[in-house]
Amino acid sequence: MQMSSYDAARSRAARARMALRVVPLMEKDVAGFRAFLGGCASMGLVLAAVFQVSGAKSPVTAHFDEITVGRINIEEPDGTKRLVISNRTQFPGDFVKGKETPRPDRRTDAGMLFINDEGTEDGGLVFNGTEMPDGRIDAGLSLTFDRFRQDQSLQLTHQDDQHGSRSALVINDSPFYKDSSMDDLHGYAARAAGLSAAQRQAYWQQLRDEGRALRNRIYLGTTDERSASLTLKDPQGRPRMELLVSAQGKPEIRMLDEAGKVVKVVVPD
Repeated sequence: MQMSSYDAARSRAARARMALRVVPLMEKDVAGFRAFLGGCASMGLVLAAVFQVSGAKSPVTAHFDEITVGRINIEEPDGTKRLVISNRTQFPGDFVKGKETPRPDRRTDAGMLFINDEGTEDGGLVFNGTEMPDGRIDAGLSLTFDRFRQDQSLQLTHQDDQHGSRSALVINDSPFYKDSSMDDLHGYAARAAGLSAAQRQAYWQQLRDEGRALRNRIYLGTTDERSASLTLKDPQGRPRMELLVSAQGKPEIRMLDEAGKVVKVVVPD
């Protein structure tokens, strides 16, 4: 059925009215979307300001096949260092309760430093190896674990020079930090440096006898003479028993008195 001219006119008018209604609706939607984008941008600025002021860090994950650096600091979210991996030139100093004290004397080895929850050093791994122009060899490594706020209690060590090499597991008694602190130990070392060799040995033994200095209790390792040795020491760090196997394969047990004199030797019949 064909549409009359009147009906056609009414249809065109209806479509025109609909178009007039749609245009304002679209304009309102666009305006609302613009307002939404503006709000998002404002919120982003606010959050950025909050992170800037509070020091909060956005979590970032990255993946690398290879990186080249001089030093890496592993930190807790609050900035407390927990592990430092470093070359020789940038090797860190001492850490005590989050504060680093320079130690230029440590710039001979590369490695890593372990740091506990409070930001105090509690061990590390260091290593080096070189031949001097005069032919002398200076090489070695040391893996240590410290007593809380104190010096090393457990050490795995290797030393190598032109005369031979030595490898050992070393177990020490370190004093309680409230009885003898690391600052005290630095003071002892400074005083000992001004003494003769004999006086220095007697001074350190006195500190060990008083429980104020580190005392080696167990040494298990090799010697320059290529012997294998287990040495057990008393609470003052004096050798009292040695289990030895020489480079020639001869085994023996030695017992010593407090002065270090061998009082008994046990050998195979």
